[in-house]
Amino acid sequence: MKYMAMIYGNQAKWDSFPAEAWPEAIARQEAFNRKYRESGELLGAYGLADAAAAQLVRRENGVPAVTDGPYLETKEYLASFYLLDCESLERAQAIAADMPFADAEPVELWPILHESAADV
Repeated sequence: MKYMAMIYGNQAKWDSFPAEAWPEAIARQEAFNRKYRESGELLGAYGLADAAAAQLVRRENGVPAVTDGPYLETKEYLASFYLLDCESLERAQAIAADMPFADAEPVELWPILHESAADV
């Protein structure tokens, strides 16, 4: 079963993190990524740009209509997401709880219900 684990944040949160603590935080995250890639349970880990770089794309009169900004007006936004492939919900929960900083910030975990066939 596949799951998406999501981390939320905002620029104020990142700015409040001491600059000297970033190298250790990044090393801890890379160790987490390596551990679960090697187990085959982490299919991908993706960090997203700041919400100011988000765009909304619609189709108007058959052509893209692009506007700036994220869809939701929220204090926090999706900062990164991880695609997991686990034998059970309990295993996905254990991996999410093993993420660096999960003791301080929650990790949102969503089951993925279906996947488009790659050979279509």
